Amino acid sequence: MGRSPFTLAAAVTAALPGAEVTGARALSADGDGRFDSAVASLVDGRELAIRVADDEETARELAAEALALRALTDGARAMLPFRAPEYIGETAVGKGRALVTELLPGFQIEAAMVPAGRGAAVSMGAAIAAVHGMPTSVVRSAGLVMRSAEESRDEIDRLVDSAAATGRVPARLTVRWRDAVADDELWRFESTVILGGVQSTSFLFADDPERGPEVTGLIGWHGLSVGDPAVDLSWLSAAPDAAEDVHASYAKAVDRAPDAGLEIRARLLAELEFARWLVHGDSMRRPDIVDDAAALLESLAEGLRSDDLSIIAARSEGVDSALDALGRVPSATVADVDTSMQTDAYNPNQLWSDEQSESEDTEEPLVTEKAAEGDRRAEMLSVETEDLTGVANLFAGTNGAAGVREDSHPLNPRPGSSASSTDSAPSNAEDDSEEAQRAARAALQRWKSSSSE
Repeated sequence: MGRSPFTLAAAVTAALPGAEVTGARALSADGDGRFDSAVASLVDGRELAIRVADDEETARELAAEALALRALTDGARAMLPFRAPEYIGETAVGKGRALVTELLPGFQIEAAMVPAGRGAAVSMGAAIAAVHGMPTSVVRSAGLVMRSAEESRDEIDRLVDSAAATGRVPARLTVRWRDAVADDELWRFESTVILGGVQSTSFLFADDPERGPEVTGLIGWHGLSVGDPAVDLSWLSAAPDAAEDVHASYAKAVDRAPDAGLEIRARLLAELEFARWLVHGDSMRRPDIVDDAAALLESLAEGLRSDDLSIIAARSEGVDSALDALGRVPSATVADVDTSMQTDAYNPNQLWSDEQSESEDTEEPLVTEKAAEGDRRAEMLSVETEDLTGVANLFAGTNGAAGVREDSHPLNPRPGSSASSTDSAPSNAEDDSEEAQRAARAALQRWKSSSSE
């Protein structure tokens, strides 16, 4: 690891014979601390991203990404209202596997900063629906994973059993999850094409002068498969402001029978990420990971209502902001770093604020439509949108499939950010423990990104 951008850019010519490289720079967005990565500028004006894997795990991820991008034929891409990176080629850099893809333009927004209302949230919901609306033949013809609803359910059942077998899962969570698995109604859904792990930073935006931020690209395709559509919506637990609008936009755009359990399964999958982390630590014989996951699960359990031990009960009784308890984990958490854009400073809450205030009276049909959609969802699910801002802090700077952005890694806050200021720095006596906790959470995200397929 540690290859220079110029070294990596030189390898582009092996993946793309005849290419004339005119420059190279570090890949700050869509980069990943597990990869050596760079951007190569070509004489024809194109920019290409190159990532190099040096171990089996990351090599498998790049291989899956390459297979998925090749599966997106011209016909499949024409169905999407945004761009997916073009597959350019593969080569070897030393003993490592290298993947070269098109670099898409656009900025990213962290989950907790995605604003409600028109613009980003609505566009994100429509983009996810577009992926889920692709024909399953795209996945089948490429030999990618296909899971039925029953297979998705069985996989969750095994995960719950494996987590419970460690003896570190609070009993009320085990009961909650097992009740969910046992509820036949939750698992009556139509499997769709999914990305297998969408995060807010999987989306690339352009600024539309009338509609606000619009999704123009989607990155991180290595989890492309057929499975539970809730997988691609579980990240909304970390986007409390935007979740309702994303769900409403998705429901409006999707072209299939209503899925009454979609939001509940998405919530369940968000909780189970920490069970996966626990099982991973146990299988690796890493007591530090096990202890970290157990602490997260304890905080999750403490945040639940005393009479709300199952997702089934949540349908009629409502759900507390249970996972918001992650913000109260006793151990040190990752410092908040503003990584909402890969370029200039950006405040989504202020974007279009003047225009919105001027047009409040003219937006009544949209408000009425959104209210009706909210009533429909409430009647169907009787479940409140979760506020999981604690999760957003833990996973700050990720794009899910592609991994941790280099300029927003929990262990590498950008210069000048609040995380790097002397005022917010921990005392010397706490340095070791806080560094250990940050490392654990960074490891959790790296593992989560690589296992999303």
